[in-house]
Amino acid sequence: MKATLLILAAGMGSRYGGLKQMDGFGPNGETIIDYSIHDAIKAGFNKIVFIIRKDFHEAFEKDMRKKIGDKVKMEFVDQELYKIPNGSRYIAQRKKPWGTSHAVLMGAEVIKEAFAVINADDYYGPDSYKTLIKYFKTAKDKSEYAVVSYLLKNTLSDYGTVNRGVCSADKKGYLVGITEAVKIGKVKNKISYPTEDGEIILQPDTLVSMNMFGFFPSYFTETKKLFKTFLLEKGLELKSEFFIPYTLDKMISAKQAKVKVLKTTSSWFGVTYQKDKPHVVKKIKELIAKGVYPSKLW
Repeated sequence: MKATLLILAAGMGSRYGGLKQMDGFGPNGETIIDYSIHDAIKAGFNKIVFIIRKDFHEAFEKDMRKKIGDKVKMEFVDQELYKIPNGSRYIAQRKKPWGTSHAVLMGAEVIKEAFAVINADDYYGPDSYKTLIKYFKTAKDKSEYAVVSYLLKNTLSDYGTVNRGVCSADKKGYLVGITEAVKIGKVKNKISYPTEDGEIILQPDTLVSMNMFGFFPSYFTETKKLFKTFLLEKGLELKSEFFIPYTLDKMISAKQAKVKVLKTTSSWFGVTYQKDKPHVVKKIKELIAKGVYPSKLW
């Protein structure tokens, strides 16, 4: 079967202090993206689509083609602020694009098959890609999607707050709702995040999305409609963002889609802050020592 891995790599890296998409963590300068692609190819993905920004497109594509060569087909697509439906507006002061669901929409022209979505700066582990390939092969309803879930306690940073999609599932394992929790932090034994209505406490074993999803092309059709409505309501706000959890929540509420909550045996780790880097380097060394990866990836 055909399956694409769509990698969201257009992030600004403001909290990290640079382009973490191109930062080296492996013994030969391998990026987290390199390990994601390696795992995806082994699992059965046969195309990679990168969503990036125009200002580093040329350097990024050159680097990836040099490393990966013809091991897998690759496409490079820019996510830019101005790429919105005709007639939509935004204020001149806005600088950032419209968030993760907008980024996914950028891939509509080059993706016609089942596809997974991941963040460029997150490590998801080999089993997570195998889990999605198995899901794609067995899914009968192409308006049913999937989210790979992790335990919240295993996804926090010791150096600052993080954003996570908090998942709620029914007894059949389908997503009831997904809430984008912004600025989740851990103080002593308490995990919480702020809202307009006050502090929300979260349990350590709360299932969260790390932005690893399984979609079919029908996702593009519904998301385009939601994006037009979103821009009418929030397009003139300076920092409004069109997140994947927002679109899924809308689809589920309108009974336009069902989302299967998949669990993986893989461990997650990622980089939000520069201080996270030594931890990631250590984790990769441990995986190489266990034989999960060769010392030289490509």
